[in-house]
Amino acid sequence: MSAEDLERFETEVELALYQEYKAVLSLFKYVVETERRFYLANHVEVEPRGPQGGVDYMVIKLRDAWVWDMYRPVRFISEAQVITHRDVNIEVLPEAEV
Repeated sequence: MSAEDLERFETEVELALYQEYKAVLSLFKYVVETERRFYLANHVEVEPRGPQGGVDYMVIKLRDAWVWDMYRPVRFISEAQVITHRDVNIEVLPEAEV
């Protein structure tokens, strides 16, 4: 496979992933962005962790989620935990107009 073929393949996969994202976005309540991944989820729980009430890291629990990852064969997941020492951005999506 040539470099051009590989680039064309990755472009096609990214476009398909973006189209899937647009199709499923209305099914979810939250957008969660970590340093490694981007998620859509319907339930998000953040648990700060650390010694003596301090915060060394966070555990973010997601339920009913979709993960943006072009190399993952199944992007819908029922539960996931993200453990991070870095910033996490959680946004509430606006409700879809009926």
